[in-house]
Amino acid sequence: TLVLDWMVELCDLPRRFHSSGPGGGVIQDSASSAVLCALVAARHRAVTAGAALADLVAYTGTAAHSSIEKAARVAGFGTDQLVALGGDAEGTLDADALAAAVSADRAAGRVPFFVAATTGTTSSLAFDPLRRVGDVASAQGIWLHVDGAMAGSAAVCPELRWVNDGLEAVDSYAFNPHKWLLTNFDCDCFWVADRAALVAALSILPEFLRTAASASGQVIDYRDWQIPLGRRFRALKLWFVIRHYGAEGLRHHIRNHVQLAKEFAGWVAADGRFALAAPVRLSLVCFRLRADDAANQRLLDLVNASGRMYLSHTRLADGLVLRMAIGGTLTERRHVEAAWALLRTTADALL
Repeated sequence: TLVLDWMVELCDLPRRFHSSGPGGGVIQDSASSAVLCALVAARHRAVTAGAALADLVAYTGTAAHSSIEKAARVAGFGTDQLVALGGDAEGTLDADALAAAVSADRAAGRVPFFVAATTGTTSSLAFDPLRRVGDVASAQGIWLHVDGAMAGSAAVCPELRWVNDGLEAVDSYAFNPHKWLLTNFDCDCFWVADRAALVAALSILPEFLRTAASASGQVIDYRDWQIPLGRRFRALKLWFVIRHYGAEGLRHHIRNHVQLAKEFAGWVAADGRFALAAPVRLSLVCFRLRADDAANQRLLDLVNASGRMYLSHTRLADGLVLRMAIGGTLTERRHVEAAWALLRTTADALL
């Protein structure tokens, strides 16, 4: 409880997520578990209000993480009950398309109940227009969950808190300190604006779990904030990270990677053989050769086979895209320089 409240303050998150009010936070193993809990809570709220399970419909962006579709499957929803709406070349959720889809579904007798938005997509670190999506969800009484898995860590830096823009109106939010905040896997910070809604969906209280402390509200039973009954003490390792590095140490870590990404992007843009494939927002650079997909695939295969660096890839409007993710605990400028040198020499051999 203390550590999640610390994180609210450290990242300047909306006060509604602080345990002093109706909301609060808990550490899940991953963003996949967080979105599943949020979906189950939203489903419970809708069904309790009288909706039939078969009529429920959820929405997300076309670039949303696969964990959202998996959560819908696990929660028992059919493929037609999760609608993916894309608004641009990066697959962000279009607020106007969302409003239209909600209206059309209501007219057809369906019950819109859940929206999963993304602040920092896996493919290109794109951001859904959260304020506009939030306006639609709020007006329609739809649960809005936000997945900020990687980008959420950036909010430790005051100048990067634009990543939180629009969170004031959401029902739940999650990001992963184990991705970019120096914390060992697994550690996902998950907050809800109304913990009663989450507990109502996940609390089952047999006699052997009843205690005087629980009945009086003296303790928070985090078993009711997650899928399994038992849980690891994940807060301890996050506590150690915060205590060891301090706020300024964590900010230095994030700022250094953002600066390295800007430098790398500058090198890419200055080389006529390469092109940036998406805006560089934080520490992810999406780029490709000015060539066909086969050449880019060959470049990817060769640099990964070298054992000296490892790139992942995605597909955007331009086709196959290489992804330089700068976020490792020990990553320094010399590593990024070496990666760029290898990319250039490999490109020389290909073109």
